[in-house]
Amino acid sequence: MLCIPQSVAYQLELEELDRRPVVIADGTSHQVPYVGPVRVDFENRFCFVGALVIGNETLLGALPMEELDLVVHPATQKLMSNPMHPNKPGYTIK
Repeated sequence: MLCIPQSVAYQLELEELDRRPVVIADGTSHQVPYVGPVRVDFENRFCFVGALVIGNETLLGALPMEELDLVVHPATQKLMSNPMHPNKPGYTIK
């Protein structure tokens, strides 16, 4: 999931759409605001996702990474567009 701090939600003027249950790393459960849509841009691609308002830094998360068709380059550990689909995100639907 995309997670953003409250300060980012305020800056983007995002309204709370719902409250969602989350379990954080220490095992505690919380109800946190769910906001959106948020447009996420990376290089030559973009997507729209909802975001959980939690924490003090932005976390891109696996769902928007999949939507954007991004991969982590193993040697450099950098985020990059999928080389199999360099111009636009590609999807496999089964």
